[in-house]
Amino acid sequence: MVYNFLRIEEGDKHFTSFRTKYCSYEYLVMPFGLTNSPASFQNLVNDIFADFLDFFVVASLDDIMVFSSSEEEHFKHVAFVLHRLRDNNLFAKASKCVFHTSSVQYLGYVVPSDGLKMDSSKVQQILNWPQPKNIKALQSFLGFANFYRFFIKNYFKKITALTSLLAKDSPFIFNEEALSQFQKLKEEFTTSPIISHFSPS
Repeated sequence: MVYNFLRIEEGDKHFTSFRTKYCSYEYLVMPFGLTNSPASFQNLVNDIFADFLDFFVVASLDDIMVFSSSEEEHFKHVAFVLHRLRDNNLFAKASKCVFHTSSVQYLGYVVPSDGLKMDSSKVQQILNWPQPKNIKALQSFLGFANFYRFFIKNYFKKITALTSLLAKDSPFIFNEEALSQFQKLKEEFTTSPIISHFSPS
């Protein structure tokens, strides 16, 4: 319900109107489903944390991550963020928060202190993925796998036999080369490295 924290401007409420058999209604706050809802909420978050962003805060919609170099610094940073939320009448739901940890799941990744890793539950989904039987199934697999492509060196060279099966007006024949690439790609997801944080030194 995060979008409900955004009030719709007085002159724009009629754009959200809908009719039932009883009467017409207009939204007073931003509903889910509007094209601009995510962008508008992200703008709000960016405005609220403008002086914190990329210094000790990363925020994607209502997913806010606080990072620090030391434990003492971290307590201060978390306090700054919580106070800033409160000052703007926004609140963090305690059951969805993780405090004082050296590793956190964030936007499909695991972020430990030394870099960026793939989420093991997502890797397991890839490992359990059945051999694609048609183009749609192959597109689903590649779409899912592409999310983690940066972890695999020469990723696109390693899926040429698979992507060639997506060619328009060509028959879908999952041959030995495609099967080999499919299996090897799945194996690579189990041995992928950690992507290290940038170090200016």
